[in-house]
Amino acid sequence: MFQTFTEREERRATAVATNSPFAEWEKTFGDRRLCAAIADRLTFRGTLLQTGTESFRPQATCDKRETTHAE
Repeated sequence: MFQTFTEREERRATAVATNSPFAEWEKTFGDRRLCAAIADRLTFRGTLLQTGTESFRPQATCDKRETTHAE
């Protein structure tokens, strides 16, 4: 993954979606320095969008069910 991000750096747009904050990425990647390097490449001249800690999917599913049953 690190190699992919390195090759794309400043060449192509890259979008990453995760439920984990940067502080927890070390658990996924297993190496603190690698994690820092990946975060560095992803955030350089980038835009971070934080939508909160709750997923929108459960609420969207409930809303759809309510709309379907109301018809």
